[in-house]
Amino acid sequence: MTSPASAGGTPATTTRRHPPGLQVIFMTEMWERFSYYGMRALLVLYLVNALGYARADALRLYGIYTGLVYITPLIGGYLADRWLGARLAMVIGGVVMMLGHFAMAFEPLLHVALGLLIVGNGFFKPNSTSLVGMLYAPGDPRCAGGYTIFYMGVNVGAFFSPLVAGSLGERLGWHWGFASAGVGMAFGLAALLWRQARLGRAGLREGQSAIGWADLPRIALWSVGSLALVLAVLAGGHLLAPLWAQLGNAGRTLAGLALLGVALIGLKRPGRDHAGPALSRAELSAIAAIAITTLFVIVFWMGFEQAGGSMSLFADQQTDRHLAGWEIPASWFQSINPLAIMVLAPLFSALWLRLDQSRYALPDPAKMGLGMIVLGLGFVLMAAAQNRAQALGSVGPLWLAGVYVLHTIGELMLSPVGYAMVSKVAPTRLMGLLMGVWLAGIGVANYLAGALEGLLAGSGIPPFVFLFSSSIGAGVLLLLITPWLTRLGRAAR
Repeated sequence: MTSPASAGGTPATTTRRHPPGLQVIFMTEMWERFSYYGMRALLVLYLVNALGYARADALRLYGIYTGLVYITPLIGGYLADRWLGARLAMVIGGVVMMLGHFAMAFEPLLHVALGLLIVGNGFFKPNSTSLVGMLYAPGDPRCAGGYTIFYMGVNVGAFFSPLVAGSLGERLGWHWGFASAGVGMAFGLAALLWRQARLGRAGLREGQSAIGWADLPRIALWSVGSLALVLAVLAGGHLLAPLWAQLGNAGRTLAGLALLGVALIGLKRPGRDHAGPALSRAELSAIAAIAITTLFVIVFWMGFEQAGGSMSLFADQQTDRHLAGWEIPASWFQSINPLAIMVLAPLFSALWLRLDQSRYALPDPAKMGLGMIVLGLGFVLMAAAQNRAQALGSVGPLWLAGVYVLHTIGELMLSPVGYAMVSKVAPTRLMGLLMGVWLAGIGVANYLAGALEGLLAGSGIPPFVFLFSSSIGAGVLLLLITPWLTRLGRAAR
């Protein structure tokens, strides 16, 4: 794949401006996230209020869907590294996701639609994320700022999607909301294909041309294959459903982690085949640093992803949403997080740049540990709101808004920093795969987020109390081992 220096055209150290390709990725990711978060804002509410799902079943399906959405990038990154190239993989993923969003508009196609979204995201997500790093030369100090700008694109889409898709879904009809997400994905594909010349060679394999009409048969073949895979998995799932049900929540969680482990073992060994020489000590250090940090990321996102599950139901059922005779749609609360990011992201980007150039520079793991502690403080507030709602029947909207703002601060201290860390530490030949590992960790966290209430059932521990304890505890531990992780990261460069 093209090196960051050649992808950007001019060596990064000669200018303070970001490469023009960042604008393309910003717009593409903005529209893709519009589609994803629009659908996510509606999913649990749709399952409970329209399809009559029990709370536990809706949260479990939400957890399975959002978990697999982040685990399939492990495979998509691998396929892009080996055969497709990041750019073609993104186009294939965008087409498959667009079909999935439109299928969500038809109730009988619910599981087929979710399957297409899961597979399509596996192609798209790791490659759009790693494409940012390909625009910069190794060691370019602008890379972290580039990822923060990229993250702002994510959140511009995430801000408008609950307002548009949520309003259409809750007010006009659920199918209107889901269809609007499909339109957003179509706009994302158009943004990528129309302006791809600005990307230079970034995301293309050696000898590969820019994506054009000649690639249409391959895109169609992969899209049809994705549908066939989804139908085959759903058919197999019906046969295995009785056994799966007998495992219980803990057993299903362990089985899922075991399958992820098998996938990691099967995909992490490019040195044993035609892909190249055996892994060097520096590459092994990079894998170790990313894998260990990913364990802490799982704890963070397990809490953060309550936004689309238990916190969405809290907004729907335990928050007083009446304002001057008008009821605020429950899905609108999910726009608070991206709005806060758009306000705060430039401040954090400038803060990290200034700190990193001073003697007060914080290692990346330390920034992430502090972010986990801030997330935990948000759950302290959430637990208080839960207790108050149980006593009074409901609470005002500012309680939930305060939680979202605290979670946003924690997110800005962890997520863009983590993406930049993977981009800096991961060897070039393993970039897509290790970004997939990072996203797979978020996938495990998403599944645990949906399954958490079931896992804690009978323990007597309220979920929000568990979440603030685990988040703060893991953040403190990450701070303590930061010197060791920093040495691993340096050995990998």
